[in-house]
Amino acid sequence: MKPVSSQINAKRKIQIALLRVLCGTSAVFTCALVLFLLVYILAKGIPNLSWELLSTKPSYLSGKIGILPDILNTMYMIAATLVFVLPLGVGAAVYLTEYAKNKKIVAVIEYAAETLSGIPSIIYGLVGMLFFCQFLNMQTSLLAGALTLVIMNLPTVMRTTQESLKTVPQSYREGAFGLGAGKWRVIRTVVLPGCIDGVITGCILSVGRILGESAALLFTAGFAHTLNGFFAGLGSAGATLTVSLYVYAKEQGEFGVAFAIAAILTVLTLLVNLLAVLAGRWFKRRQNHE
Repeated sequence: MKPVSSQINAKRKIQIALLRVLCGTSAVFTCALVLFLLVYILAKGIPNLSWELLSTKPSYLSGKIGILPDILNTMYMIAATLVFVLPLGVGAAVYLTEYAKNKKIVAVIEYAAETLSGIPSIIYGLVGMLFFCQFLNMQTSLLAGALTLVIMNLPTVMRTTQESLKTVPQSYREGAFGLGAGKWRVIRTVVLPGCIDGVITGCILSVGRILGESAALLFTAGFAHTLNGFFAGLGSAGATLTVSLYVYAKEQGEFGVAFAIAAILTVLTLLVNLLAVLAGRWFKRRQNHE
């Protein structure tokens, strides 16, 4: 008869082996699913890409399709959103981490931010339509869509900056205070440069979410395929790439164009993720050298 300890060790070995098999299977399944989606979208989309499609605007008289206005509208949306969300998110994170004394208020604000990040985007679109488009009389415009995306991305920028601020050693602050620097000077010259990687990470994550958002923009930015300059475009309705994908696939049945836009969005998403990895490595190397 085997000892009890050897029986326990045998059961533990079996459990560990099963756990390894399950983890390996999950990893393989996840990688296979990602590769399948990438290959399928790129294989369907790349053959439909052409210079004419990328560099012209649609003409309803001739039936020609072009997505240049949609590409520009996406760039306008990213720029307008980041202009608002970065100062608000970084400023809120600095206040909560460096200035706020009441921990209960900080906890309430952090809980509210986490709640905002979990709300479905379609609800943001409904609120943005009622508040920005109708109450503030902005009508359906890229600016109304950008302000809606500001509210959506504010928790991401704020939380990533907060976590990065907490990684700055307290000794850096104490050393600067010991040299006679004031509170704001310490934050501006010591704390913020030490957490710039968190700010850039939040910015890149926000860009990724802006690229993939469609539900909120359908209510607030509209789906016009008009070619405008930056300031004129912000005051008028316009479709981003994701909204255009929905319109061409669902409303017009142009699945070739839809897959071409999907391929562009896939490549842009991969580039954003690659940029996030490279930025993290660069800042880590710089901190190690310092």
